[in-house]
Amino acid sequence: MDQELINDIISTSFGGAAAGLALYGMQTLFGWIGVKRDACRVHRWMEAESKAGKETYRTTRAIASHNNLTEDRVRFVCSYDDRIHLSVGNEPDKWSLQGRGRTSGF
Repeated sequence: MDQELINDIISTSFGGAAAGLALYGMQTLFGWIGVKRDACRVHRWMEAESKAGKETYRTTRAIASHNNLTEDRVRFVCSYDDRIHLSVGNEPDKWSLQGRGRTSGF
């Protein structure tokens, strides 16, 4: 093979790999930004609801309805955000800004 052809193949391979890594990085960044944006939106809404003197725990469906998100997205975002806590009582699928008090069983 010609040396120029080999150099072109190597150059193209490295260029393609760099472009692939750049696209992967952008996809990861935009995914992270989307989660943070939705988490902030849900958190702001839950703060406003709790200040209004309404229920402490809100259902996934209510959060989804008021924030124009799907229920699956709300579950993911609320699970991702450390400021939002899942109810562990008799009423499943409810979320609150108030923690459970104890963080350790020891």
